[in-house]
Amino acid sequence: MPDHNYFASLIWQIADLLRGPYRPPQYERVMLPMTVLRRFDCVLAPSKPRVLAEHARLSGGRVEGEALDTTLNQAAGQRFHNHSPLDFEKLKGDPDNIAQHLVSYIKGFSTNVRDIFEFFEFENEIERMREANILYLVVSKFCDVDLHPSAVPNEQMGLIFENLIRRFNELANETAGDHFTPREAIRLMVNILFIHDDKLLATPGTVRKLLDPACGTGGMLAEAQNYLREHHGAARLYVYGQDYNKRAFATAASDMLMKQVDHNGAGNNVRYGDSFTDDQFAGETFDYFLTNPPFGVDWKKQQREIQQEYDKRSDGRFGAGLPRVNDGSLLFLQHMSPSSSPCARRSTNTARASPSSSVAHRSLPGAQVRVRATSASGSSRTTGSRPSSLCPSRCSTTPASVPTSGS
Repeated sequence: MPDHNYFASLIWQIADLLRGPYRPPQYERVMLPMTVLRRFDCVLAPSKPRVLAEHARLSGGRVEGEALDTTLNQAAGQRFHNHSPLDFEKLKGDPDNIAQHLVSYIKGFSTNVRDIFEFFEFENEIERMREANILYLVVSKFCDVDLHPSAVPNEQMGLIFENLIRRFNELANETAGDHFTPREAIRLMVNILFIHDDKLLATPGTVRKLLDPACGTGGMLAEAQNYLREHHGAARLYVYGQDYNKRAFATAASDMLMKQVDHNGAGNNVRYGDSFTDDQFAGETFDYFLTNPPFGVDWKKQQREIQQEYDKRSDGRFGAGLPRVNDGSLLFLQHMSPSSSPCARRSTNTARASPSSSVAHRSLPGAQVRVRATSASGSSRTTGSRPSSLCPSRCSTTPASVPTSGS
């Protein structure tokens, strides 16, 4: 069976069709969504007749919206479905109207997948390829790539997607902060993060939660799960991420769905929004934090909201004070600290894999947290140290906010 490098190279070759209408750093705008689309098409193929029959039966009835999505997802046996009668083979049957049909096909997906393609802004790329007269060629070439689970298991598919993400990100690093953390650096950070927890993670029934509040395309989330899979297969690691770059968010969300990792819950573990002004995980607690905050990026755009939170809450995320407006990395560190698991709280460990001040934050028992920072106005204050209690046995069982079975 061909390995993931073979399929990644095969898909990479299709990108040559984009030369001219697209510059190389723009290839990912087409290639990543098309890879996701082809994989979903292959995964759903066996259950397509059953989904179409169920959709026809329920059409016009009382079941609609989220309830309809749930019912059709069950018919598909996945966390998503497509109720369009089209598929990649049928798309090839009408070259003159392929743009219209491709848009219709995407709209036939469940809401979670449609949202991903909206963040990819893929309809714009469909129109751009149509105008350049390359859309049919691209769809046809992808149709020839067999990404059925029988040919490409979920783990291999994850490696293929990670390989493509790495290649395209290396082409697209154009501005400060829009960097791609090398896989080797991520592996080092993950090893540092888990190095003292081998005994805990080897305990049957252990469940832990990890957050990356600047997850980008999800590389750190993927590598953390790879570590658990390789070293502690009986443990469960629920990974969560947030990013405010639309395409990066869409890529990370796609990765979670494509891998079909059952302990990712309902598939909304990666969420869109600015972690500083629109914290999607407010009130949640986590056992681990792993992130590479954007370097060389200030927080001027968010300054008003952050200053207001600082003024109102001395015990909030920024209660210790605010860093200089050009120090977004320290602000991320402050953002993470209050979300440490209350039964497993410890100071941060920082691994500097690059000038971006990458952060590996491990929350462990029997310690206290004290953060001091200088505010934008020059004043400073220190949060009160809050000692943690020893982690009770319940912390190695499934957290209440996490589903206990794969779905």
